Amino acid sequence: MKLLWLSLTLLLVASSTLAQEKKIFVGRDANGVLVFSDSPLPGSEEVSLQSRPNIMEATDTRLPEKKPPAPEPYTVSITQPENEATVRDNTGSVYISGRISPRFQRGFRVRLLFDGKPHGEPQNSAVFVLRDVDRGEHNVQIELLDQNGKLIATSPLTIFYMHRTRIN
Repeated sequence: MKLLWLSLTLLLVASSTLAQEKKIFVGRDANGVLVFSDSPLPGSEEVSLQSRPNIMEATDTRLPEKKPPAPEPYTVSITQPENEATVRDNTGSVYISGRISPRFQRGFRVRLLFDGKPHGEPQNSAVFVLRDVDRGEHNVQIELLDQNGKLIATSPLTIFYMHRTRIN
């Protein structure tokens, strides 16, 4: 038992002295490449292993949280009739078609303004029919409303001319 204890002590002392005797040198070769060696080279410096190496603080490895993209704003336009078009219909019927992009959410409503006044109740379609429209110049506009009736988007004003035969 004593022999085992003695051999372990000698082994520990020998390994600690061997670790202290080893030296590391750092320098650059003729091409400027960094070289580490256990023997000194011309122009190399000894690296001290007794000092604590530079240890960086732990970094956060989580990915940054992605924010949801901002919702695309709604755009409203009137596709039929075209601006400053003449509508020829003796019954005075005019078909108004609108386009809304992106597709509006459930609960949104579309309202038609005819000559600056709301025409009918808001609906969930952008197609309207006007009946018995008088001759002359008229303007239409489409509004997109949310569930609470708040105005979301408005189309540009579209002017059209109604042409009907006149009965004297």
